[in-house]
Parts: sequence; structure tokens; C-alpha cells
Amino acid sequence: MDSLLSTITKAFPPINREGWPFVAISAVLTLVIGAFWQPLFWILLGLTIWVAAFFRDPTRVTPEAEGLVIAPADGRISHLVEVLPPPELGLPAEPMLRISIFMNVFNVHVNRMPITGEIEKIVYTPGKFLNAELDKASLDNERNALVIKHSLGTIACVQIAGLVARRIVSWTTEGSHLTVGNRFGMIRFGSRLDVFLPLGTVPLVALGQTTLAGETPLADLTRTGATPLRTHAS
Repeated sequence: MDSLLSTITKAFPPINREGWPFVAISAVLTLVIGAFWQPLFWILLGLTIWVAAFFRDPTRVTPEAEGLVIAPADGRISHLVEVLPPPELGLPAEPMLRISIFMNVFNVHVNRMPITGEIEKIVYTPGKFLNAELDKASLDNERNALVIKHSLGTIACVQIAGLVARRIVSWTTEGSHLTVGNRFGMIRFGSRLDVFLPLGTVPLVALGQTTLAGETPLADLTRTGATPLRTHAS
């Protein structure tokens, strides 16, 4: 029995608490409306399954090493450029390395800490809902920025709403100290995460590469060569 439960758990990751109201509403609509027309029942059932899948929150095993920056989101590396950070971050007006991860509606949307550190500042900025893959989305779209102070300095992680996304959720507060891989928020339904790193940081990803939140190394802040990695599950 324990083996069967373990198999089921691995096949169907848990649903994040943010998703249960949406799953419940979708399930009720499926039963009520589907009772009047069977073909519509199957369509709505498929929608309910997709909603449950969207809010899945699987366990991740996070690499840990001094200066290692881990992907805060599942998705695809859409930009890898040197730019000035958004002014609301309060960071020096100097170029930084920006690594952008685009999340489509089929990715896991729970966001995780890219590095262990203190949340020095959280800044919400209202804006547009342009396609999150556009470069200008980082300055024009609605977004929520976290400035993170860690042992080697300061980086920033910015949640950006997209065409479909209409709700950025944050589960942390200024002054909180979080460990790399900890969950800090999510974006509903399709969006982007930008990570701003000091200029000269060594990226460990390439354009088009797929990332997993809490698992995929994005960059190395130390540039000191290979470092043995530790891991932890969360």
C-alpha cells in the first residue's frame, strides 16, 4: 500500500494552496453544467484537469554552493543580456546581467528563491500586460520585484505579468530571510521571471534552455571554478 501511495504521489504532484479555490470552482461547474449536456461535461473536465495541473507544486532538489544562483521559475531562457536594472529597484544605474525565464501556461508557476539571503526590498509596479517574451515587458508590464541581499552582495528577482497573467502573488515580506529553493510566490497564468546579477557574473545557461525552479543553476557569482554541490529537498 505504501508503495502504491508513493507511486501515485510521484505521478500526481501536490496542488499549491493558491490553486484549490480554482480547482473547486472548475469542478463544481463541470458537474453542474455537464449534467445538462454530456459533451460539455468532458470539455469542462479537461479544463478542470488543466487547472489542477497548472497549480501543481512538485518537490525539487536544490543544489547549494557558495555563489550559485538557481532558477526561480520553470520555463525557457528567453533573454540573456546586459541592461540597466529597473529604476524602482534602487540599485546603482549600472549595467547588470539579466537572465529572463519565460513561463508558458503549461509550466509549474510556483517561484523559488534563486539564492539564500534577506529580502531587502519588495516593490510592486502596476503596468501593462504585453507579451512577456518581449524585451520591453521588463519595464512596461505589471511586476513585483524582490531585492535580495546575500553573502556576496545584492541581486534582484522580478516577477512579470504577461498577456494571460493577471495576478502576481507574493508569500514573503521585507526583512525575511529565505533559503535558496524556498517558495516565495507565483504568477497566474503564463508570465516571466527576470534575475538581475552583477556584471561579469558567469552564466551557466544558454538562450532557449529549459529550466526547473529550485533545481537549474543559472549563474556562478564566484567565478572560481568547479565547486562541489550539496542538495536539499523542499
